[in-house]
Amino acid sequence: MEHFDLIVIGSGPAGQKGAIQAAKFGKRVAIVDRRESVGGVCLHTGTIPSKTLREAVLYLSGWDERGVYGEDYRLKRDLTMEDLKQRLQITIRREVEVISNQLARNGVTTIAGAASFLDPHTIRVEGGDGKATDYRADHFLIATGTHPVRPDGVPFDDCRVIDSDGLLHLDRIPHSMTVVGAGVVGIEYAAIFSALDVEVTVIDGRDSILGFMDREVIDEFTHLLRDRGVTLRLGENVKHVAVEGEQVITDLVSGKRIRSDIVLYAAGRAGSVNTLKLDHAGVEFDRRHLIPVNGSYQSNVEHIYAAGDIVGFPSLASTSMEQGRQAVSHAFGHGVRSLPETFPFGIYAVPEMSMVGMTEETLTEKKIPYETGVARLRETARGQIMGLDQGMLKILFALEDRRVLGVHILGEGATELIHIGQAVMALGGTLDYFLNTVFNYPTLAEAYKVAALDAWNRLAP
Repeated sequence: MEHFDLIVIGSGPAGQKGAIQAAKFGKRVAIVDRRESVGGVCLHTGTIPSKTLREAVLYLSGWDERGVYGEDYRLKRDLTMEDLKQRLQITIRREVEVISNQLARNGVTTIAGAASFLDPHTIRVEGGDGKATDYRADHFLIATGTHPVRPDGVPFDDCRVIDSDGLLHLDRIPHSMTVVGAGVVGIEYAAIFSALDVEVTVIDGRDSILGFMDREVIDEFTHLLRDRGVTLRLGENVKHVAVEGEQVITDLVSGKRIRSDIVLYAAGRAGSVNTLKLDHAGVEFDRRHLIPVNGSYQSNVEHIYAAGDIVGFPSLASTSMEQGRQAVSHAFGHGVRSLPETFPFGIYAVPEMSMVGMTEETLTEKKIPYETGVARLRETARGQIMGLDQGMLKILFALEDRRVLGVHILGEGATELIHIGQAVMALGGTLDYFLNTVFNYPTLAEAYKVAALDAWNRLAP
């Protein structure tokens, strides 16, 4: 029986980075994935497909240029799903090549097949040909990710009633769409399809969307969604979903009835552990099939680690990579320095949103005296050149020592711009950095200086 120092189950971001990190420590490593191609959920059905779809929509629909050429501008009229998916296939194929090459270059053995535990140190991998092979390891990293929850009673048919995985297999762009769930996935797809002029209705039982984000940013984003025709039914719950002819009828508990071409269910995800037989290894998981871990990403079985979406919030590709690296570093006795308080969040809606650090709500709750500085992206020359008429950047800083406590951005390029604020925060920087720094002109990054000057005006006696 072949023996490894580490076997990683799942080849998404957490699995990839964990495997490569262990290989760099000189360990013998294998990575197992049920797919023939590496990349996991992130590459094949999650992060990369949704962001690639977004990029294709913004380009082909002419969305990014409408601020200059008018609301009726279109780069390609009569867009089809095939147009959008063309770019997706190219991206996935190239990413598979990049990841496969990275793993091979670092000497990581890749094994295709479904893994399940036989005991705490042994797994069995069943390949697509039905053959099973057993492997042993000193340590394991479970990084199998999550899958969309499909509530009982909802008539999923992968055609008109779909989850986020099924959305990628649509054969046509719908005229109308109902999105159940206003979390990150639901909001991203609602915003992307509304940019295609699809009539979108979003339903969620909560009274607000994306509760972990800054409220001012979310209020502005909500206004932008409504301004382009998105209907938000918040504080509403679904009673019944039924397919009638070519339409789907969604009845709400309140008595409202919504008709649409398709219904996208994005009401949560569950851990992908069903086939792992974790009980054979003694590993515990919760009712959502997520694996509880400690600060070093150990499960209740000390040599079995878990990282990525399978451990729950924040369920971001970026943080998953870091979790995989930290888990493996701990497993092999290597110290690792990390700054979780400056991990950025990115929401790839239309427009983008991103944040790092604390929100106004958190600062108020913790009774930390602070002040804000706000810039509108249209206030920058680059914003005018790009035709931006929306978007904002907000800096939160401590009144006591002017230390930057949080940065919140809404607008195109937000997920790139946030890293400037992240770097300043990680290095303990203050508002004065932005006041004294020279930014390239014209750039959107100048918004940091505009926001800092706005803050300075608030501080001036």
